Amino acid sequence: MKKSGCLIAGLVVLGLAVVFGLYLVGVYNGLVGSEQNVETQWANVQNVYQRRADLIPNLVATVKGAANFEQTTLNQVIEARSKVGQITPQATAEILNDPQKFAQFQQAQDQLSSALSRLMVVVEQYPQLQAVQAFRDLQVQIEGTENRIAVERRNFNLAAQDYNTRIRRFPAALFARMMGFQPKPYFQAAPGAETAPKVDFGTR
Repeated sequence: MKKSGCLIAGLVVLGLAVVFGLYLVGVYNGLVGSEQNVETQWANVQNVYQRRADLIPNLVATVKGAANFEQTTLNQVIEARSKVGQITPQATAEILNDPQKFAQFQQAQDQLSSALSRLMVVVEQYPQLQAVQAFRDLQVQIEGTENRIAVERRNFNLAAQDYNTRIRRFPAALFARMMGFQPKPYFQAAPGAETAPKVDFGTR
C-alpha cells in the first residue's frame, strides 16, 4: 500500500510539474509573439520614416527652383534630413532596446517634421510653386506619409504597451528579464502637442 501511495503521489507531482512546465512554455511563447509584434511595428515605423526621407531631396530640388526662396527655412529641412540620414542600420537595430537612443531617434525625426511644417508655411508665400504640378504631387505624398507616420507610431505604442504589460505580469515577471525580455520604449508626443507631429499641407 505504501508503495502504491508513493507511486500515486509521485505521479501527481510529476503531472503538476508537466502542467506547470507547459504553462510556462505557453507564457514564454506568448512573450516571443508579443516581442515579434513590437519588432514588426518598429519596422513599419522605419519604413514610413524612410519614405519621407526619400521624398525630401525631390522636394528640396523643386523648391530651390523658386526665385528668391527663403534659404534659411530650406536649409533647416536639409540639415534635419541629414541628421536623420546619419542613423545607420546597425544603430537602428539597437534603438529599440535603448531608451536613450530611442529618444534621440524620435527627437531627430520630430525636428524634421517641424522643419517640414515651417517650410510648407513659407511655401504659401510663393504662388509660382503652388502652380507647379510636381510640387503639388510632392505635397500630397508627404502629407500622406506624415499621416502614416502618426498611424504607425500609434500602432507601435500599442504593441509596445501590450508587450510591456505581459513581461510585468505574474508569472512572466519572474523570469522575463532572465530570458532576455526587456521593456520597450514608447513614442512620446512632441512638446506642446497632444498627438504625433503632423504637417498641414493645405494649399491656397
